[in-house]
Amino acid sequence: MPLLLHSSPPFHSFPAIPKLRYRSKPSPRRAILRATAGLDADSFTKKSGYLFRLSASEAESLLDYSPLRIAAIYKRKPLILLARLIQIATTFGKWFGDRYIDNLMERSDQMFKVRAAELRKILVELGPAYIKIAQAVSSRPDLIPPSYLDELSLLQDRISAFSTEVALDTIEKELGLRIDELFSEISPEPVAAASLGQVYQARLRRSGQVVAVKVQRPGVQAAISLDILILRFLAGVVKKVGKFNTDLQAVVDEWASSLFREMDYKKEADNGLKFRRLYGGIKDVFVPNIYMEHTTRRVLVMEWVEGQKLSEVKDLYLVEIGVYCSFNQLLENGFYHADPHPGNLFRTYDGKLAYIDFGMMGEFKQEFRDGFIEACLHLVNRDFDALSKDFVTLGLLPPTVEKEAVAKALTGVFQDAIAKGVRNISFGDLLGNLGTTMYKFKFRIPSYFSLVIRSLAVLEGIAISSDPNYKVLGSTYPWIAKKVLTDSSPQLKSSLQSLLYKDGAFRIDRLESLLTESLRARTEKALIKSQREEADSRVVFKEILSFTLKEKGSFVREILIEEFAKGLDALGLATFDSLTSAATTVIPFTGSTSFSLMSKEDMINLRTLQRLMFLMAGPESNKKSFEETNGVSSPNNKQGAYLEESSLLSYQPELVSEILTMFSIIPELPAESQQQLLRLPADVAGRLVSRASARTIQRIFL
Repeated sequence: MPLLLHSSPPFHSFPAIPKLRYRSKPSPRRAILRATAGLDADSFTKKSGYLFRLSASEAESLLDYSPLRIAAIYKRKPLILLARLIQIATTFGKWFGDRYIDNLMERSDQMFKVRAAELRKILVELGPAYIKIAQAVSSRPDLIPPSYLDELSLLQDRISAFSTEVALDTIEKELGLRIDELFSEISPEPVAAASLGQVYQARLRRSGQVVAVKVQRPGVQAAISLDILILRFLAGVVKKVGKFNTDLQAVVDEWASSLFREMDYKKEADNGLKFRRLYGGIKDVFVPNIYMEHTTRRVLVMEWVEGQKLSEVKDLYLVEIGVYCSFNQLLENGFYHADPHPGNLFRTYDGKLAYIDFGMMGEFKQEFRDGFIEACLHLVNRDFDALSKDFVTLGLLPPTVEKEAVAKALTGVFQDAIAKGVRNISFGDLLGNLGTTMYKFKFRIPSYFSLVIRSLAVLEGIAISSDPNYKVLGSTYPWIAKKVLTDSSPQLKSSLQSLLYKDGAFRIDRLESLLTESLRARTEKALIKSQREEADSRVVFKEILSFTLKEKGSFVREILIEEFAKGLDALGLATFDSLTSAATTVIPFTGSTSFSLMSKEDMINLRTLQRLMFLMAGPESNKKSFEETNGVSSPNNKQGAYLEESSLLSYQPELVSEILTMFSIIPELPAESQQQLLRLPADVAGRLVSRASARTIQRIFL
């Protein structure tokens, strides 16, 4: 449940809030009752129009989400169900009718803000289920018109509180102690109110710790279960009438299951402790402690957080920290925050990113995590054939789909979106023209996937409010690149292998891209600030060298050693060809014919060696100059091989000088890396001898 705040700053310091100190048992409670007499009418719930009580057995059956149990309960309450259906239909019907009249009278623009405010009020009156749906889209300024966005964002701030008398009764009943035995002081009014509950500031009597006490709104489970039953029925009708391939009822079930877990504060406390254990150690991330001994299904006590909503302070550094933390949640551990809207993300006064709500969490299985990473890789590298297979792995497409046709369609959909480069890809770009393709090829949205995409989309929405050009995929991709290069997963190693090789040819440009992007995976403020500028080539080379010499870079190191050996072997053949060619020109009567040892594969290996040398040399301008010089050559003919070989030899002194300059950073490397570096020449020489021997044997006997 998000903490929805009344005013800014969102959490006042504790001394600034009027409190009631308990000096005796009976009198303070009466003072509270008098102070809150005006709050007894819970307008938020009262206006919903469906206040009713469930029996003890019915309430017990709703502790966990079950569509069958919910349907059984309300089957015995047809009048309540009918009344709610009529209320929803008439409420939305009137609003849509007013919008229709506005269009007829050509006053839609003038009435836009008015209708947006009316919609917000309608959602509040209809209750927590509809507020939750609205909050899911209230952080997307790129999808929601500004007027509606402004109004929907108020849903995170201006929900009526319920009676403090009821809240204190709930605390005492749930914890089995009087308020004055639990707390030495407590705020007489809630400091935050939400669709599912509200929060008080208090001080624990035993420890003196300032805490937030979250109390669940009465009757919220019964109200939400009724609305979920209706939404689930409507999802089935829409799927049938609209012929959707996605199981919309399963999507509703996934969302409802998450919402029911959010209403169980014991589960939220467990989530919070797990989240703190997994991510509390990340630099500049703060996860408050939770007091399990004072937590039940309907009451939660956690460490107080001082700060402001992240969306209000426009701190792009903390947005980057949030992206990094989300990466760890989704792709490292698979345990992720599924509701990171602005009410749940705070900037503490000491500059940290604080998560303050853990009710809606999700689990991302390992096979789906690897599949998601592979899909991002193939999308960025325009490998749409592989992307179509990824969609099958992720459950977005049935295994029987015609993958070639899907690949062709995806090329048309995504080509323009990714043409601007990975750093400029947004969710809006990717989803813009996907609807027709999804319908044609029977795409389906798995229930788990909707929460994953939502968590990323909401984070991008928060970032866009600070930087309209921000792209969450562009900020996440460096971590994806780094994980692919370093992960020990056999599936990701296989994916990297297939990405870097096509028909046996090494695609060094893709390795360069992965290495370059992985260097952007930083969280330090100074590095984030400078990553938008051109990095110093010496620093870049040091980071690449450090990475390849570490244990995590062993897979990439093996690939580079193999490619260097191939290239040096090809260089030896090219040099021999050059010498024999020169000899035939000076020896009389040899004729004009020439014999070359170079194969097409050798020519490709020679070009790869050139790229590797320029990668080591660093300066981009020299690399461009070299590529322009060789732009007319082609590895498909022997003359091209001679041109490449000549170019390499003519540039070699300059390249060697630049490479030696780069290698001056070796003393700065750790001792283990230096030892690993000293072993590389022997490794390359061994591969080179093995390759030359195999070729000699092959040409003699075959």
